Amino acid sequence: MRYETVIGLEVHVELATESKIFCSCSAKFGGEQNDHVCPACCGMPGMLPVVNKHVVDLGMTAGMMLNCDINRTTTFDKKSYYYPDLPCSYQTTQWFAPVAVNGLVDIETSKGKKSIRIKQIHMEEDAGKLVHDDWTDTSLVDFNRTSVPLIEIVSQPDLSSAEEVIAYLERLRSLLRFAKVSDCRMEQGSMRCDVNLSVRPEGSDKLGVRTEMKNMNSLTAITRAIEYEVARHIDAIENGTEELVQETRRWDDVKGKSYAMRNKETAGDYRYFPDPNIMPVVIDDAWYNGIKASLPEFPEIKRARYIDELGLTEYDADLLTASRAFCDCFEAAYEVCGSAKEVANWLISDCMNILNRKQMTVDELKLDGKTLGELIKLCMDGKVNRGNAKKILMEMFDSETPIDPAAYAEANGFIVSNDTGKMDEVIKAAVAADPKAVADFKGGKEKALLAIFGKCMKELKGNCDPQKLREALLKHIDSL
Repeated sequence: MRYETVIGLEVHVELATESKIFCSCSAKFGGEQNDHVCPACCGMPGMLPVVNKHVVDLGMTAGMMLNCDINRTTTFDKKSYYYPDLPCSYQTTQWFAPVAVNGLVDIETSKGKKSIRIKQIHMEEDAGKLVHDDWTDTSLVDFNRTSVPLIEIVSQPDLSSAEEVIAYLERLRSLLRFAKVSDCRMEQGSMRCDVNLSVRPEGSDKLGVRTEMKNMNSLTAITRAIEYEVARHIDAIENGTEELVQETRRWDDVKGKSYAMRNKETAGDYRYFPDPNIMPVVIDDAWYNGIKASLPEFPEIKRARYIDELGLTEYDADLLTASRAFCDCFEAAYEVCGSAKEVANWLISDCMNILNRKQMTVDELKLDGKTLGELIKLCMDGKVNRGNAKKILMEMFDSETPIDPAAYAEANGFIVSNDTGKMDEVIKAAVAADPKAVADFKGGKEKALLAIFGKCMKELKGNCDPQKLREALLKHIDSL
């Protein structure tokens, strides 16, 4: 018998806010344990939540990027369950009126294009983190992550393979990064997903027994987990190796197996009810239209424009549109220097090399595009050579204060002067110091000229036109 897999995803995304969802504690990743906490996010009695407006902004932005309808009145609710990393014994989330509903995300796989329906996007607070100490056989709780704002993106069960799941997650990550909703760094837990999976006979409209794998934060692990679960379900159905039950499972990536954690809860188990401490959030026309106007151009539209209007190659356009930071810097620099190809080369080659050395991602690029454009224009106009321009670029990355490329080049002697008197003086000294190279060149060894040329460029600190220097060097050698 042939089987088909039915998969729905619940994707949790930490929002790119400075502070938490209901208090002013820092929402940044890292820090000492229990350093980013206060009585409110620790669940102390009498502390009342205050909604962070930027969280609602980002929730609406995510909804619009995923083609959702925005609920103009959205409310918060209590989801009751006990776990040690949840100090209030309930999670503040959205159940009755989530911020966004009825979305659609298009993906493309080896089998072609497909649309995945989004049931809803709701805002909620994250839980803390349990740290297990095997040495003392204890569990410690770090509340830094408690009340960090999340959105949960709930898909309909429209996915049918690991390939589709990965394409869907990559599409979500691309859109949310581009809109600056989240950095979606799975290795830091700012994007993770629960995989709801069942198997049924091909052509059947009846869903099979569903299992859920929690908190998956690696595309490779997700692929392996789905393939394992599909095989486990089919084996259980065909060979009776076990009785499938609705449950939550944990994936062990080292062993390559999933293990039962607990029976799968239903909505009734959580006893959802409106949070009386948080008033409904009413989104008026001005607020809604302001968010809509702030949406970025979609990456695929930007990519097509870069190729068709600016003449970039598909390779360059793909690399640039992988990051909103790269796109913003590219467009600002292009506006100044007027050469799309030059800016693309500097970003993809020189800037990327610096980011790699600093172990930074492209999304962490803080370079001012206008300033980069000014530096590139200095090069294009022949006022600074490429080698010295790279030194200026490195200083622009390292400096804590803005740098004016022209002023920095002037102050450090990087401006190309083409002083013929100085050039002739340097040439004469270099030729006199290396008679063997001169003799080799006159004897037909073209490479011998490079040694003398290199010494001249070093002495002049690159502050001359290479072509003019070469012509002057040849003229002097011919006169000997």
